[in-house]
Amino acid sequence: MTYTLFLILILVVAVLLVLIIMVQNPKGGGLSSSFGGGGSQSMGGVQSTNSFLDKSTWTLAIALMAMILLSNFAIPRANTNSTESQIEKTLNNRIIENEAPSLPEIEDTETTE
Repeated sequence: MTYTLFLILILVVAVLLVLIIMVQNPKGGGLSSSFGGGGSQSMGGVQSTNSFLDKSTWTLAIALMAMILLSNFAIPRANTNSTESQIEKTLNNRIIENEAPSLPEIEDTETTE
């Protein structure tokens, strides 16, 4: 359940991050200038809009990375009861398979004549 919640949150943050990046203007052009109109007449001015977009980009990027790392702990595991790791199980199985079967003792059956 928590893993599904993490996936949904990661997708929402990723879409928001893409939208915020698309709105930013690289060097004077872009979508934000076309929505802003006259620039200085827009609400808050151009400088505060760029500052807000920069801060929101960094915030969303950090949140996305943190949620991706935290979602690792929410992944449902199949064998949670087993304390032995998969590597230890494989090594133990190989050791058992590689052991040579014990040979029966060969008795000296020489007949003395």
